[in-house]
Amino acid sequence: MAAAAHQVSAVIFDLDGTLLDTERATRDVLTEFLAAYGKVPDAGEEEKRLGQMYLESTTGIIRDYGLPLTVDEYSKAMYPLYLKRWQKAKPLPGVKRLVKHLHKNGVPLALASNSIRRNVDHKLPKLEDWGKCFSVILGGDQVPNGKPSPDIFLEAAKRLGANPSSCLVIEDSVVGVKGAKASGAKAVAVPSLQNQRNHYYIADVILYSLLDFQPEMWGLPPFEDRIQGVLPIDPLLSNARIGGKILNNIHWVISDDCAYEYIPDQISGIFLGWAKSKVHGFSKVIVATGWDFSQQTVERVMHVHFLDCSGTVETEPVKLLIIGYIRKLQR
Repeated sequence: MAAAAHQVSAVIFDLDGTLLDTERATRDVLTEFLAAYGKVPDAGEEEKRLGQMYLESTTGIIRDYGLPLTVDEYSKAMYPLYLKRWQKAKPLPGVKRLVKHLHKNGVPLALASNSIRRNVDHKLPKLEDWGKCFSVILGGDQVPNGKPSPDIFLEAAKRLGANPSSCLVIEDSVVGVKGAKASGAKAVAVPSLQNQRNHYYIADVILYSLLDFQPEMWGLPPFEDRIQGVLPIDPLLSNARIGGKILNNIHWVISDDCAYEYIPDQISGIFLGWAKSKVHGFSKVIVATGWDFSQQTVERVMHVHFLDCSGTVETEPVKLLIIGYIRKLQR
């Protein structure tokens, strides 16, 4: 094995959008809240708020939508709505595997979030037993300045007993990546917003999901958990409608909310799974899914290769169960 390009002694994770899919779980909260004031969220403005400190984000929302509320009044009204949605947040693909692997191999781990510590504590139970792998947990209100300031990463490194330059930060937001680089750490970006991938250029590595993370790149012990070239993953469900045939038994999936309702935005690559339809029953499938950046609007794309199904399946509703990761897409 070739020598690693970087030698890392500790790893620092962001929480929202990196470990937990909280963005998806809370996606409609602001829409529902603003509707009571006759307002509609501006998608562009809300994308800019990704990863911001709570006070900065809240102040901006009140200002941009002209809400007749103080920061405290807004917070009290929104908190129970978010608290309910956080309970639906699920770990993102690859994170549990990575955290447990690093902890098992004695790599010090920290969690550093721009969320205030009270909110972090409410989300920690969603990390299940592997939440205990983090020896340091910090909220944005525990340091002088939140991301993109480097303060939280410098403090995390200090508490881990590591030099910031020997730390690796894993982040989903641009402000988080900026803060990590400002601290002197290396940064891996796993963008939450696929249409903003070009904004993450300062990261050392940009991934679609942590299923593609290679520990050996950073001088860390490699994974050894693939079975005949396939990485078992927590099952992902898709209620898909099969479109026209591309080649042989390969079909494209009609893109709608049902197809991706339970598929995180970070999912991209070649996967193994099963398909079930009323007409053809069960079939083993290879699923290729990712993002099309060739158009002005970035869109999700999914193709399904039916390995043992004959006959037409076009326009047929199909339940897809994705159970294994094979590799990333070739670009």
